[in-house]
Amino acid sequence: MNTRQKRDLKIAEAATVILTRERAGRLQVYLLKRSSQSSFMAGNFVFPGGTLDEEDRNYSLFKNHTDLNLKGVSARFGGDLAPQQMLAYCVAAIRETLEEAGVFLASKEEAFEESLERVCRLRLAENPAQDWFAQLVVSAKWCLTLTDLSRWSHWITPQLMKRRFDTRFFLATMPADQYCRPDSRETVQGMWISPEEGLAGNLEGRIPLSPPTLVTLHDLLKYTVLKDLQTESGKRLWGQPILPRLVPLVKGVVIVEPWDPMYREKEIAISPDDLPNSIVPVGEPFSRIWYNGRLWRPVRV
Repeated sequence: MNTRQKRDLKIAEAATVILTRERAGRLQVYLLKRSSQSSFMAGNFVFPGGTLDEEDRNYSLFKNHTDLNLKGVSARFGGDLAPQQMLAYCVAAIRETLEEAGVFLASKEEAFEESLERVCRLRLAENPAQDWFAQLVVSAKWCLTLTDLSRWSHWITPQLMKRRFDTRFFLATMPADQYCRPDSRETVQGMWISPEEGLAGNLEGRIPLSPPTLVTLHDLLKYTVLKDLQTESGKRLWGQPILPRLVPLVKGVVIVEPWDPMYREKEIAISPDDLPNSIVPVGEPFSRIWYNGRLWRPVRV
């Protein structure tokens, strides 16, 4: 899908970061609960992320404030996008992780801790300037560490949804000298949790997950330690974008993933009466996610 098609269909470009760490020999990820006032996935737990701002596309500014040049960007994140466009995704990923989770994937030659505290204060300021992040990076001579990011997945929101996003999911390891804190505006709660605990909490209704978060946590179940995940992400390509289908029901909807056996059928018949008894336990493969008006839950075909 080219840029014009995305614009015509009102698909916003977005970037998401899967923050990871290891505790007591177990892999953990950082999840944020979106505000109940959010216009998309309100009240759901997601990874830090958001849409690309115009300032994120300012190549002439950011090219001097990253640890990779365009050739390096292409080698590390290459795929279907031009290096300058991919750089904008990377800048957005780092900016959104700072804004929503308080974690800054950047480096500085001197006074790092003191400068980081200033960054965190600015991030929580009321009514910041639209280009506050770009101004901060330039004025304080920060270097955005794109090498902290690696490719994970590429999602496009299903048709029929009111808001649609073309999102690159990046993977990053939590910096040892920082800690996470929600912004209390877009995100109202944050937690470090293992993929198993997150999926179990979703089934129980305690940790409502968005569909891409649910699928991602399921994919992460196979990695018990951080080193294995980092090795995998270093070899990972974007691949084909994951474009689920949305099947409306009388009450609720079902998302059908591309690996579902009926994904390419013209019509997908789903019996709502069967869904409550078709919810799958943590760890069992699934290709459909049912929304009953409150929670997204994986169900059998």
